Amino acid sequence: MKKITYLLGIVLLTISTACSDFLEEEPYGVLSEEQLTTPENVDGFVTSAYAALGNDHYDIPFSLWPYGNVRSDDAYKGGSGTNDIQVFHFFEVSENIRTDFGELDAFWYNSFVAISRVNKALAALNQIDEVDFPEKSTRIAEMKFLRGHFYFMLKIMYKYVPYVTEDIPVEEYGTISNRALNNDDLWSAIAGDFEAAAQVLPSSQPQVGRADKTAAYAYLAKTRLYQAYEQDENHNVVNINQQRLQQVLDATEQVMGTHQLEEDFAYNFLPGSFENGQEAVFSIQFSDNDGTLHGRLNYSDVLATPQGIGCCDFHKPSQNLVNAYKVDEQGLPLFSNYNESNIDFNSLENYRVDPRLYHTVAIPGLPWKYDQENIYQENWVRSPSTYGYTASLKENVTEDSEHLVNIDPFYGNSKNRIEIRYADVLLMRAEALIELGRQNEALPLINEVRERANQSTTLISSYATNTGISPYLDGENINWTQGVAREALRWERRLELAMEGNRFFDLVRWGIADETLNKYYSEEAEEAVYYEGASFDEGREEYLPIPQAQINFSQDVYVQNTGY
Repeated sequence: MKKITYLLGIVLLTISTACSDFLEEEPYGVLSEEQLTTPENVDGFVTSAYAALGNDHYDIPFSLWPYGNVRSDDAYKGGSGTNDIQVFHFFEVSENIRTDFGELDAFWYNSFVAISRVNKALAALNQIDEVDFPEKSTRIAEMKFLRGHFYFMLKIMYKYVPYVTEDIPVEEYGTISNRALNNDDLWSAIAGDFEAAAQVLPSSQPQVGRADKTAAYAYLAKTRLYQAYEQDENHNVVNINQQRLQQVLDATEQVMGTHQLEEDFAYNFLPGSFENGQEAVFSIQFSDNDGTLHGRLNYSDVLATPQGIGCCDFHKPSQNLVNAYKVDEQGLPLFSNYNESNIDFNSLENYRVDPRLYHTVAIPGLPWKYDQENIYQENWVRSPSTYGYTASLKENVTEDSEHLVNIDPFYGNSKNRIEIRYADVLLMRAEALIELGRQNEALPLINEVRERANQSTTLISSYATNTGISPYLDGENINWTQGVAREALRWERRLELAMEGNRFFDLVRWGIADETLNKYYSEEAEEAVYYEGASFDEGREEYLPIPQAQINFSQDVYVQNTGY
């Protein structure tokens, strides 16, 4: 975390033996857990838990790009070909997904290591007197926020996971069934952590990177929104719970007005002074030149750097996503026929498009990340015959940026990654209102996001001369019924949050993953032939399998997901 020193070297050694007096002696030079649990040291446990936010790897990314984007209609896997990190290719085409994938096991393991750090911090904090450590209540709330964050990721990935708290020793994690809590109860447990955090956390923190009250309420809203779409054992959406939707409204109400949209969409995805801006509700903090070898870089997204800069040209926008940014003469989306023809990059001037296209997708012949001295070239692409010529912009920086770091063979960067933006909060609130039949109240929220998008031309005006979108005007350019509002909301989420790790999980929440993806596979096979034969299996592939290694670890206490 920037502004917070990482404590990565904590060594916790517990000696539990009664063999002899000699073995009961504390070794010299080794600190016991009890010695570390002091008011002077307890914040080290907290910092270690925060550090876990960045303790991922390019093939087990916490940015969720292989799971939220590549599994959806937004992105191609990229790389040198379909065999390059082949597991991600299997996710992309929804075929051959197996329980023995090391990447799935590592994601599960890393997430629970993070949760164990949180629980260790909570256990330590619970032993400290608040008189001796005045920050105790705030730090406990921060830890509950982090635990909710990691459990939220596990929940949308695997659906059923064991829920462990600070009262359960790490060595007993494998004894808690992943079905001890049903689907709804597990969502409630996660929501409970965010609720507890929101009630205690301050409205702002003196140190950048720490969770605050609005971040907790935003994450609570997100959790309740997912919980509202009730699923059966086969992952079918069987009901949309009105009480949960009201809870979304209650939580988002606490965030409204505490943040605001950036004047330009681009500012959310730039490094340096743009980080932790007015739209960033909660961000993962990264750093460079911090006294360590390479700095605390964003390892989640190192593979997305184009081959022309370094390596490795993964995570590439799909043609379908590019086409979705087309608008009609009134500046409204082409809901039904957007994908009938492809945008031709050689004649972009013939299309009217949403400005967010140029902030999300790198297009040959145009500036790379707004740098007019550095043009994105077709020869920057690693495997054009397989994955086309686009690249992803949001997580990248300019080639000469001081925040780009050579970690041979990769190029990482220290730009923060926003986990929740205020735009997401506005759209979550709009979605709840629409599903409650209050679509007229959702209209200005969606239009607020669209109007900001329309004016986001500060950095692209010299080359993006074909942009222009309009707000929805009921009775003038649209008939704003609940069904139309629902379609517009879902469309807006896709365009606003594209390539940010949300799309697949949105499709599953709405119960439309199978119809959306099977249609996408059949149409996109004309652009990417490896989609021929791809098929999404409803009732199975909405979630990933519980890693077999974890089932073995639990000695079959964990129960495998349906269909695997």
